[in-house]
Amino acid sequence: MLGYYLRLAVKSLRRTPGLTALMVGAIACGIAACIVTLTVHHAMGRNPIWWKNNVLYAVTMDSWDPRRPYDPDRPTVAPSQLTYLDATYLYGSDIPQRKTLLAFVQGALAGAPGQSAPVWAMTRITTAGFFHMFDVPFEYGGPWSAAADQGPQPVIVLSHRENQRLYDGRNSVGRTILWNHLRFRIVGVLAHWDPRPRFYDLTGGGSGDFGGSARAFVPFRWGSMLHLFPIGSMSCWVAPGAPPLQTYRDLLASNCVWITMWVELPTAARRERFLDFVNAYWAQQHAAGRFQRPRNNHLWKVSQWLRLHRIVSNSSRLLLRIAFAFLAVCLINTVGILLAKFLRAAPLAGVRRALGARRGEIFAQHLVEVAVLALSGAILGLLLGIAGLAGVRALYAHSYSAYGKVAHFDLIGIAWALALAGVSTLLAGLYPAWRVGRTSPARYLKSQ
Repeated sequence: MLGYYLRLAVKSLRRTPGLTALMVGAIACGIAACIVTLTVHHAMGRNPIWWKNNVLYAVTMDSWDPRRPYDPDRPTVAPSQLTYLDATYLYGSDIPQRKTLLAFVQGALAGAPGQSAPVWAMTRITTAGFFHMFDVPFEYGGPWSAAADQGPQPVIVLSHRENQRLYDGRNSVGRTILWNHLRFRIVGVLAHWDPRPRFYDLTGGGSGDFGGSARAFVPFRWGSMLHLFPIGSMSCWVAPGAPPLQTYRDLLASNCVWITMWVELPTAARRERFLDFVNAYWAQQHAAGRFQRPRNNHLWKVSQWLRLHRIVSNSSRLLLRIAFAFLAVCLINTVGILLAKFLRAAPLAGVRRALGARRGEIFAQHLVEVAVLALSGAILGLLLGIAGLAGVRALYAHSYSAYGKVAHFDLIGIAWALALAGVSTLLAGLYPAWRVGRTSPARYLKSQ
């Protein structure tokens, strides 16, 4: 019977090509709008390292000015970064399985074959744990050892992009390169790695939550060894009567927050122990005159960290609501057109009823026609959605907008949009199909 109903559906749709094109176009436009907005929304809000969501934690402490909160709009939220004093003390704990400190500095790379002038490369100063904690893939070599953090040793890891620029993508491990006029040995080259959003550093870091990552990585202590001021996100407050910051030593002893800390705590016991360690340090500093705000120490899972930083903006949510409202309008119009079309062809249904067809068979026949419409609209909507994503990428190709960074073909987002739109279209067609199936055949047979 399904094949018979399909033939009837195709014939019915071909009898009214204008109405058919209008309904398919309306459904396709609604689906395309949902595909574009839902894909961008899903990409902006997803957890790029979901498999470690319950073991990776960002560490925050409220060391801010007791006279005012760090964020006036959210007075209970502590700074996302730590001061140098707090970060280095907490890093000394042996409770975490792994731990890392993150900051950005500016660096100049020189000495590559054929390189005529130094090139600026945003450099992340970090620790060996960074690469293991975040499952960073390597194309050549690997991360430096934990011992290299202590020296610190002159070792460097290049990004895939930087290795392409300096060494034409060849294996550069073991070579020597100048970083800020010092000789560093290349120990590793990253494979292409660009998680979006950049969950491990949502404080800006000079390139935004959806921007590119660092070009080079060196051990964290090189920042203090070379007196390199951080770039990107740094916030400071000065106590009344305290002298202003003038030297790098002043920065290290200041209340400026500029270091992000992550710890890997695979068990609940370790998490409780480390939080107790953080609270004990807070109590010690509070007694010494620091941390005069209420205690506000937190360990944030990756998913919580993304929500805390409002990665999915209000504008993205608003666009998503508008897209589904547009789809609803398209479906309501389709319901009206379907109802008029089915009732106009009701005499044919009346003849089938008079010949012995049951109401359920009439309902099934028209529901198959709705399904053909939904499928046609979904296929056209998918093509329009892909074109729309390409248009968004082109529109924001030369800007720093997050939409241009994440408007890519996302199977999960597109599958959700197609499923929701397809189900909605079928549900929208239930009433017209039910209505024509309930029509009495005698009414139309008498009028013939």
